[in-house]
Amino acid sequence: MDERTAAVGDRGTAATEGGAGPRGHVPGPATETFVAHRNLLFTVAYEMLGSAADAEDVLQETWLRWIEVDLAEVRDRRSYLVRMTTRQALNRLRTMSRRKESYVGSWLPEPLLTVPDVAEDVELAESVSMAMLLVMETLSPTERAVFVLREAFDVGFEEIAAAVDKSPAAVRQIAHRARRHVDARRPRATVSRGGARAAVESFRRALETGDLQGLMDVLAPEAVLVADGGGVKQASPRPIVGADKVARLITGGIAKKGITLTAAPAVVNGNAALVLRLDGEFDGVLSFRFEGDRIADLYYVRNPEKLTRVASETALSRS
Repeated sequence: MDERTAAVGDRGTAATEGGAGPRGHVPGPATETFVAHRNLLFTVAYEMLGSAADAEDVLQETWLRWIEVDLAEVRDRRSYLVRMTTRQALNRLRTMSRRKESYVGSWLPEPLLTVPDVAEDVELAESVSMAMLLVMETLSPTERAVFVLREAFDVGFEEIAAAVDKSPAAVRQIAHRARRHVDARRPRATVSRGGARAAVESFRRALETGDLQGLMDVLAPEAVLVADGGGVKQASPRPIVGADKVARLITGGIAKKGITLTAAPAVVNGNAALVLRLDGEFDGVLSFRFEGDRIADLYYVRNPEKLTRVASETALSRS
């Protein structure tokens, strides 16, 4: 692994250990700057794309362009990197839109097993939650870029304008339109972290024991289950609506197949979630949205291609 590879590897580990890269090579200023801001750049790309794999590709593309930049000409390296990342993410977002049109079944964002610090940052945890990422899916690519940079990272209008190739006046209008659109659909935080953990724990116990009434007790009446198998794993092609239907689908499926289901608590995208195993084999990640102290939405990702970032924690950052 050389210096360039190390800089774009998972959290830049090889480039930062002991301040030197392979063979005793001390990283140059381009590498040091990129590694210092890598978590921020990944977070920007992930919030724009909802895909860790695509976010990593964006960072690779950003890095390849960054090492060709004359740093003497860059006044603010962090802003420059954010602008480069945004442009690459916008290009990728337009490509992803075409991919999603042919996606089999429901599409859900790629879940991330996140470090504890993410859950402690309430604004960050909300911005990367599965529910919020799905709301942002309803924005156009440019609206999403502007919203993410402005609302999640408090980037100035002039800087956003440079990133999306629009005038500052146009960016202000886009930001206003995107904020109004998101506010109308934004999942409201109506439960504390402790309340969410308690609800998930009640759900977990009922799930593992096949307790139909226990599931009904913790689900909101109009609860919705969305499952993403990507055509690789079995999943309902359409959302299941209603607590009774959701609970019966879950318990009936387990009983019919005669399998043993276990659920382990986890923090996914900064929020309480469950990692599910069937007969001991890892099967998927179940995330939630709450209304009061009940579960309103369930997001079950089974597509193996989307489960590569739940084996180890991912660090996210807004700074």
